[in-house]
Formats: sequence, C-alpha cells, structure tokens
Amino acid sequence: MNIPGFRGILLHHEPMSRHTSLKVGGPADLYAIPADLDDLLVLVKQLDQAGHPHMVIGGGYNLLVRDGGIRGAVVSLERLNRLELLNGGVITAWAGAENLQVVRFAQQQGLGGIGFISGIPGTIGGAVRMNAGAYGSGLLDRMIRLMLLRAGQVVELSREQICYGYRHLELQPGDSILAVTLQLEPVDTSVTEEEIRRDLELRRAKHNVGYPSAGSFFKNPPDQAAWKLIDIAGMRGFRVGDAQMAELHSNFMINRGSATAADCIALAARVKQAVLAATGVVLEEEVRIVGEEL
Repeated sequence: MNIPGFRGILLHHEPMSRHTSLKVGGPADLYAIPADLDDLLVLVKQLDQAGHPHMVIGGGYNLLVRDGGIRGAVVSLERLNRLELLNGGVITAWAGAENLQVVRFAQQQGLGGIGFISGIPGTIGGAVRMNAGAYGSGLLDRMIRLMLLRAGQVVELSREQICYGYRHLELQPGDSILAVTLQLEPVDTSVTEEEIRRDLELRRAKHNVGYPSAGSFFKNPPDQAAWKLIDIAGMRGFRVGDAQMAELHSNFMINRGSATAADCIALAARVKQAVLAATGVVLEEEVRIVGEEL
C-alpha cells in the first residue's frame, strides 16, 4: 500500500519481534513511522479512507504481539518526541520521548517531581497509558491536560475530563496518546540527580534480568505484590519453552532466546492458574496483548 504525501518510513510485512522488548511477535502488514504530527494525520486519514485498520505503539516495552502478527498498520510515534517548556513549571512531553529524557529535560529547567519514571524503560506515551508510577506516586497525578488522536482528529482533554487510577487510564476505543502536559515543581538539579541515580541503581539491581523482557507482566492486586503471589504459588523460574518467569524478579517474564508469543501466553496462563489455586487471587496482565494467533 502506498500513502501519497507520507514523508516517514513505511515497511511492509515487518516482524513485530523487532519492535517489542520481549522480542516476539509475527509481522504487521504495514509498519509506519511518521515524521511528525502532520505526517501522522496524513497517514491516518488515508488508512481510514482505505478501510485499513491501524494501531499506535510507543517503544514496544509493554506489548506482547501474538505469533500471527497484526492485520493492518502499526504506527510508531518514535519521532514525535519533542519536549517543550511552558510557563509556571509546566512542560509538554510528546509521546515518543523516552522517560529518562523527559526527566532530564525537566532537570535542566530546575524542575522535578517525576524522577520515579527515570528507570522505567519506554516512552512517555506508554508511561501515561499505564499511569506509570513507583513509591506511591503516579505520573498522571502531575497531568494538566492530555492530547489525543481520536477518530482521526487531535483532541485535548483537561485532567478533570479524564478518569484514571492505579495502572489505569480510561480512554475511548481507538484513542492514541500524542502528548501530555505536566505540572512540575522547582527542585534543585542535584536533588533530581540523586533521585535519578537511586532509581536507576535500584532498578538495575532488581530488574536487570539479563534477557529480553516486557517488565512487570502482571499488575499488583490491591494491597498485594504480584511477585510475592507468584512466589507463593511456586512459579519463580517456571518455564514454558524459552519463556520464563525470571529468577531475579518473578513478575518479569523473559525470553531466553527463542520464545514464541504462544510460549509467553501459555506461561502467563499457567502462572495465573497457579496463583489462583494457591492464593485465591486472580492476576491481571499489565502487558498489552494484541494481534492474531498463527
């Protein structure tokens, strides 16, 4: 399929294993990387007119694509990564900006309060989508407004118009996050630097599992830690094919080299069954699972 006027990169039958942190997933019919917002709108308009379905992704860090791949187009926002300083300690971060890049940008302006996302791999769009957080703080607690792509149009919503909670942001089906505007606070750069250092070191110590991973695979149930429930169920290190719950952090699913998406999904099902049997708790995936079976 050709997209007249599209200035970005357009790949056909592109393996999604190249674009997800778990390194699994079948091909997308089209894989598009728009050059900027205008290019994105050109792309989406023509995909819609042609009846070609599409989904938008960020860095692929919280994504599991089934082995049959994705029918339609996958749109990467990696080039929509602009950072803007507004008045009064406010910044706007576009969806493709890396989390640590956003924290560093704020630090350069003498602003802080979001150091807890420093060590979370991925982009700010993904962090907003899952309301990333740590140590009792959530990113959306800092949100002023959100810019979305909705039904082919750019829409801005204020914080008061949005429903969100722990690892949850309520959007309409098909909505894609374009940018978030955050209210930050004056923080000495040395303090932010220490926050960044601590967060990166902590995550390296706890999360450096040594293999491709999507990070925490399951959400923490209320007042409980998913990894503790997985341990109680005896599933630390449990393996299906080359998919394994990591020995270092039992809520991290890893690809030991040749795992398939089917392996990962089967492993997740086994873990959920074991945790339910051992504790009575139903685990819910934090990782987004998309695409078709073979």
